[in-house]
Amino acid sequence: MRARRSSLLLALLAAPLPGTALPAAQITIVNVNAPGVGFNDPTPAAPVGGNPGTTVGQQRLVAFQHAAEIWAASLDSAVEIRIQASFVPLACTASAATLGSAGAIQVFRDFPGAGFENTWYHVALANKLALADLAPGDPNTSADDIRARFNSEIGKVGCLTGTSWYYGLDTGHAASQINLVTVLLHEFAHGLGFSSFANVSTGAYLVGFGDVYSKFYFDGTTGMFRDQMTDAERQASAVNPRAVVWNGPRVTFAAPSVLTAGTPLLHVNAPAPADYQVGAASFGPAIGSPGITGDVALATDASNPTGPSPTDACTAIDPAAGVAGRIALVDRGTCGFTVKVKNAQDAGAIAVIVADNVAGGPPAGLGGADPSIVIPAVRVTLADGNALKAALAQGTVNVTLGLDLAVMAGADRDGQVLLYTPNPVQPGSSVSHWDTSASPNQLMEPAINGDLRQSVDLPHDMTRPLLRDVGWYPDGDLDGVADDAGDQCLGSDLRASVIVGGEDTGVANTLFTNGCTVADLLGRCDAAGNRGAVLSCAAHLTKALSDQGFVPVTRIGAVERAAARNP
Repeated sequence: MRARRSSLLLALLAAPLPGTALPAAQITIVNVNAPGVGFNDPTPAAPVGGNPGTTVGQQRLVAFQHAAEIWAASLDSAVEIRIQASFVPLACTASAATLGSAGAIQVFRDFPGAGFENTWYHVALANKLALADLAPGDPNTSADDIRARFNSEIGKVGCLTGTSWYYGLDTGHAASQINLVTVLLHEFAHGLGFSSFANVSTGAYLVGFGDVYSKFYFDGTTGMFRDQMTDAERQASAVNPRAVVWNGPRVTFAAPSVLTAGTPLLHVNAPAPADYQVGAASFGPAIGSPGITGDVALATDASNPTGPSPTDACTAIDPAAGVAGRIALVDRGTCGFTVKVKNAQDAGAIAVIVADNVAGGPPAGLGGADPSIVIPAVRVTLADGNALKAALAQGTVNVTLGLDLAVMAGADRDGQVLLYTPNPVQPGSSVSHWDTSASPNQLMEPAINGDLRQSVDLPHDMTRPLLRDVGWYPDGDLDGVADDAGDQCLGSDLRASVIVGGEDTGVANTLFTNGCTVADLLGRCDAAGNRGAVLSCAAHLTKALSDQGFVPVTRIGAVERAAARNP
């Protein structure tokens, strides 16, 4: 009998319980602005885009709360997440500005529930994993988890002159407006875990310990994870454009359903195969597949063959340069990109490669507009341009400029999503964002693009999958067991004692490692069939639980009596 009862317990522990776990995070916006400013700005404002506020301050607060609700609906935590928020003057000029920032107020390591030892976690994530507030009532932080500061000067003369915040809760912003909710979703993600605490300029870890974000940072050039590197190697890796990827399984799995197939590349066919990164032009035809193949010719200006910039294509190109029917290689500088490409087109070129004149990467795109341009054009880095010129000096160089459909836009050839590691380093942007080559544009790229959907999850965005990789597992019933990785009882009864039919049996409601409690298991007996079968199941299960030490012998009768009285 003992073996049979133990088998019953094991069977009930192993059997999944149907149910739906709902997200259960609470995110609170804590207004720390002084009276009359920021969220308390009394300037009248007309409701816009679903935002009912009638003052600037009210609309700002409503937008913050809306963004918090979007994230709350996507995360699970048994601990309240508090965002200390304010609108204040931040760095600003007529053409550039800090829109805002958000980050974890505290970090924790080696706490109960941490997935990695000697590893820093953002406080909101650490609280979630620990199933407890690790810093309750800290007088220095008011127990807030994330600090969010946004620029109150945007829209004023001298601060991104001609632009303004859009406080609507939709994506109905004009081209000259910055969608606040979208920026908030981006910045809140940093505070929740989409960021590293390592110094990108020096490679040094925070007081010598890595962070959970860095656990999934992999450099394809060196073949090393960030934790395997020295400070000097981390410093070099942070300026290794389009060679560093996110190695987390959830993001890698999600990428094909989010990113489009095809990355623009310049492939060298001869003399030696190589792939060069390119920045596409905003004018002329889009880079296509299979692309354009041809020999490369270095363009020379007809009127300036020996001057200081003989290959910038700012004047008519010398026919002797031989660009007709070939792909013209020109240098950046002196004139606009459209001028260069139009001159190459007039000389008969079938495509144009613009070599940068300053070091760094990845290569930016080519800006400008000219509807008369009908050939594709791209930019390559200074280093790659010099490599092409050196090869040309030795003989023929044949290349293909096209869209490589085997590579997703924003990923490497192995399907791992690229992190943003430009050269030179950009503190505040490097490493803790997706690469700008991602398509469609992603919420967590270093710049906020105007076409974002205010989405944090599939099928449009990979932010939530990354947070899942660092530890934000789905846990709708807040039992500490991931709903998508082992929780056999979604929606668990987590009361302290076992309640049967409203009657407290006095039995401790033990939570098992599979996410089921004693109360959950007894509840399964309700599906045993007729009344007799239900009572028999409850009696046998109670005895089996007692045999395993989960129900005191003295409480067996209390459980069975409660079950018998339960209609």
